[in-house]
Amino acid sequence: MIINLSETNSLVGEWLSEIRSMDIQTDRMRFRRNMERLGEVAAYEISKTLEYEEKEIQTPLGIANCRVLKEQPVLATILRAGLALHQGLLHYYDKADHAFISAYRKHKTDGSFDISLEYVSSPSIDGQVVILSDPMLATGASLVKTIEHLEDIGKPKHIHLVVAIACTVGIEYVQRHASPNLSIWAGDIDDELTAKGYIVPGLGDAGDLAFGNKLQQ
Repeated sequence: MIINLSETNSLVGEWLSEIRSMDIQTDRMRFRRNMERLGEVAAYEISKTLEYEEKEIQTPLGIANCRVLKEQPVLATILRAGLALHQGLLHYYDKADHAFISAYRKHKTDGSFDISLEYVSSPSIDGQVVILSDPMLATGASLVKTIEHLEDIGKPKHIHLVVAIACTVGIEYVQRHASPNLSIWAGDIDDELTAKGYIVPGLGDAGDLAFGNKLQQ
């Protein structure tokens, strides 16, 4: 299942226009907050797909029958770029456990790259719903490797992949190589990918825009 949150008119379009804009995205705090907002909207939309149960709640005047989450999802993100998007999800799933994965492109002199995955910290995800956040779904290689590693830890019931911007090439790659029990929630979807694996028009490097330029490795 692929959900493009920009297909219907909403504030998502406003926030995306700001994180894409060269004039506005240089404000790091605003960039991070807009990423958080996208995470919050995705969290709410995903909540409609989760399982609920009835619970009796004592109020000052009586008993209210409320529908509450049957279980919390596990929130996972890719360091460091995914942290702001992850924070938005955390605002809504504030009782959730968390997984953190360090996955990045290790570039070679010929312009190609490998995906380096050096750090994983995760709770049990067996039979759990996992919400995995990463701002950009470009080639899909790092996300597929991350999903494969998570599935070595345990077999989740379902994975919801939350991204700010996805590329059609990356979506197709993930669909071919990742678990069929996966939904992709994208703020918007672009069609072009450069030879170096960058989304066009995209927004640039989300990690650098959120947290500052990094030394090239």
